[in-house]
Amino acid sequence: MKRVRELELIKQIKEIREFEFGIFYFFKGGIVISEMHEGAQFKWKNAKKAVYAAQEIYNKDVPLIYIANRVNRYHVPTLEWFKFHKNRFDMQHIASVGSLKVHIFSFIIKRLIFPKRITIFTNLDDAVNWAHDISKKQ
Repeated sequence: MKRVRELELIKQIKEIREFEFGIFYFFKGGIVISEMHEGAQFKWKNAKKAVYAAQEIYNKDVPLIYIANRVNRYHVPTLEWFKFHKNRFDMQHIASVGSLKVHIFSFIIKRLIFPKRITIFTNLDDAVNWAHDISKKQ
């Protein structure tokens, strides 16, 4: 699978923040792409760090478009999805990039919690094109 650093989009980067659980890339237009570290436990307490970073980087009027680039295996405990939903801030658009076989259960749970807000892709280029289209409309 392709990593963010391999994208042409890297030229449009505003900022990179690395945390103990993964790397978050913040691009123009409110596009945020994450790549979690192998074996990370991604919980709301971790996600808050990335959300607060986004709030520092972007104007409050910029809606966030979040792409989880699942290049490594990591785990989001099921109950944590409810915390993400309850505290989602301004995240209107969410995408997950990865193998459908590996992530189908996670996708089903996300769809139940975030109806009509989550999209799944099998490659990063398609997810980035989707994000760009949304960003241009806003």
